[in-house]
Amino acid sequence: MSINQSNGDSDSHTLPLLSSQRSIINSTSQVAIVGSKVCPIESLDFEIIENEFFKQDWRSRGKVQIFQYIFMKWLLCFLIGLIVSLIGFCNNLAVENLAGMKFVITSNMMLQRRFGMAFLVFSASNLGLTLFASVITAFVAPAAAGSGIPEVKAYLNGVDAPGIYTLRTLFVKIIGSITAVSSSLLVGKAGPMVHTGACVASLLGQGGSKRFGLTWKWLRFFKNDRDRRDLVTCGSAAGIAAAFRSPVGGVLFALEEMASWWRSALLWRAFFTTAIVAIVLRALIDVCLSGKCGLFGKGGLIMFDVYSESISYHLVDVPPVFILGVIGGIFGSFYNFLLEKVLRIYNLINEKCIAYKIIIACSISVFTSCLLFGLPWFASCTPCPPDAMEACPTIGRSGNYKKFQCPPGHYNDLASLIFNTNDDAIRNLFSKNTDSAFEYTSVLIFFVTCFFLSIFSYGVVAPAGLFVPVIVTGASYGRFVGMLVGKHSSLNHGLYAVLGAASFLGGSMRMTVSLCVIILELTNNLLLLPLIMLVLLVSKTVADAFNGNIYDLIMKAKGFPYLESHAEPYMRQLAVGDVVTGPLQLFNGIEKVSNIVFVLRTTGHNGFPVIDEPSLPEAPILFGVILRSHLLTLLKRKAFLSRPVLTGHNAFKQFSANDFAKRGSGNGDKIEDIQLTEEEAEMFIDLHPFTNTSPYTVVETMSLAKAHLLFREVALRHLLVIPKSSSRSSPVVGILTRHDFMPEHILGLHPLLVRSRWKRLRFRFPQLSRIF
Repeated sequence: MSINQSNGDSDSHTLPLLSSQRSIINSTSQVAIVGSKVCPIESLDFEIIENEFFKQDWRSRGKVQIFQYIFMKWLLCFLIGLIVSLIGFCNNLAVENLAGMKFVITSNMMLQRRFGMAFLVFSASNLGLTLFASVITAFVAPAAAGSGIPEVKAYLNGVDAPGIYTLRTLFVKIIGSITAVSSSLLVGKAGPMVHTGACVASLLGQGGSKRFGLTWKWLRFFKNDRDRRDLVTCGSAAGIAAAFRSPVGGVLFALEEMASWWRSALLWRAFFTTAIVAIVLRALIDVCLSGKCGLFGKGGLIMFDVYSESISYHLVDVPPVFILGVIGGIFGSFYNFLLEKVLRIYNLINEKCIAYKIIIACSISVFTSCLLFGLPWFASCTPCPPDAMEACPTIGRSGNYKKFQCPPGHYNDLASLIFNTNDDAIRNLFSKNTDSAFEYTSVLIFFVTCFFLSIFSYGVVAPAGLFVPVIVTGASYGRFVGMLVGKHSSLNHGLYAVLGAASFLGGSMRMTVSLCVIILELTNNLLLLPLIMLVLLVSKTVADAFNGNIYDLIMKAKGFPYLESHAEPYMRQLAVGDVVTGPLQLFNGIEKVSNIVFVLRTTGHNGFPVIDEPSLPEAPILFGVILRSHLLTLLKRKAFLSRPVLTGHNAFKQFSANDFAKRGSGNGDKIEDIQLTEEEAEMFIDLHPFTNTSPYTVVETMSLAKAHLLFREVALRHLLVIPKSSSRSSPVVGILTRHDFMPEHILGLHPLLVRSRWKRLRFRFPQLSRIF
């Protein structure tokens, strides 16, 4: 069993939505699409296993070891912030220079009126960069495809997708993101930065790598899922902070969108991590301002304040902003709907072979190059304004007045948006005092192009984010609304572009507080706060009436069994005993080796109740729960007894707490690798010292909704169900796992709970589930 259900039958395995064998949403699957492969998934043990070894280990720690544990937590946060900020800076440095050289060479050829050669160089360079990104992703690390935010979010919820935190994935994520963004594909680098930060945090928390000869024993305190989860949370916050130079926004993003479990100590460490990111980035920006970074710093989004003018607005400006929020909610939900459909189609093609994935990526690259180079030809040339704040036309650098094919003294406004990097396009849309710089048709064409190109570009086999494409798309229709309102509003068009970006972000990603702070830190203007709050609240409310946020839809499509923060209404009609299924596998406190081997080979369970048989004729007593990984360690070390007797303190001489620590990704023992003789199979193991004696338990009559709340809030993997009456022959009725709370599992057992009225209401108004 892959996510430790209470029944481990192999025929219960299902496939995720993106597999062609499934046509309906399936959030209960035990296999998921990770990158481009269908892989088995595991749950994570966020609960501390309080067995005798754990207690003895903590009792034996002195003040020095406790100080070392606390110090290492903060040191790792410092290292995460330092490394992620350096990666973020280098990413921008590489993208600005790669894309910048491409545009400079192309522009120089166009100045020489060599338009055919300019298109050939432009499209060939884009195709080469896209081909490189797709090849290394498809062959080296398929898990690096996409943004990585759904995988990290699922991990923090308790789902361990294989291969998402390996060193190979980190390398491909960085290199692939640089080349994909530089290839003029409409993808962003913010999502990949979140995944990159999580990879860095996870690798640091694993204490090194035996494969590469890097083993650090002084990190053994972090050999558990709980500490690694905290580090990954800090890493995801650092990723957003590095992508947008938004330290507070990064913390709030991790809190609002990523983490399923939070505490005040984690807040401090996440804030410390993002503060390190901000400080390092600020120091590196100063280096670039001295002209030592090539083309970098001439228009990068994260390195400059895109809008910093003092503004004033009045009550008459509220209705257009409100309408902008409604538009953002409608467009955002429609965007999510189309993206989910496109991902289905891509997966049907990707299933054939790797060559098809690369062909799709190259086809999208060629199509994008044709659009970016061809569409500006349909725009008319505009005379340069006499009061322009910058040189017009813009030649050889970023700016609002791209010359493209126009004669001297004229510029192509559509080329200023579309024949440019995404960061520079956002800068141009957000810029102040440029209300007359763009035509209606140019902005409308740019919006339609960005809307659909970002949908088709996200599904290619390459690291690709959604933040920047959504921002640039929202900014385009925001600017268009500002142009329609015109002089009837005191807000300039650049401000409407900022509000449009906020509305589309709220409509697609459904975040409020974190997005509000990220935009404020980007624009460096606190006066925008009331308007951004209004537009985010309106867009999220409107979009929630149609579908879920984009990352939840992708998680469900990939097959990750994500536990929502709210219980479904029908869960209140059921008790936990109504969903627990069998058969239940039990172990005695002193168990025969052959019985343990047989159970491990015939089931996929990851947790087993341990019971003690009393000497008197009474019911058995629940002693605790033992994990599969701990049993495999005992079998591997062959800690056997010739007679069924208690080992007592002898167990502490044979093992240390580090022997049962969580290993790195993909390094777990397997029962198939353990070889035993017939004599060893007839021996015994005393499970008492290795059993968690304080597992969470619920009575079989407890409401399923209440159990769901406990399971998610405490971040459990196993929840034991005990009988209401002591007359039962067994002290355990069953084990609740993540699978038992999935809607498909519950409604499969109780189909009468499906009511058409509730189904329609929940589809139209998902927020009703939170209310009731």
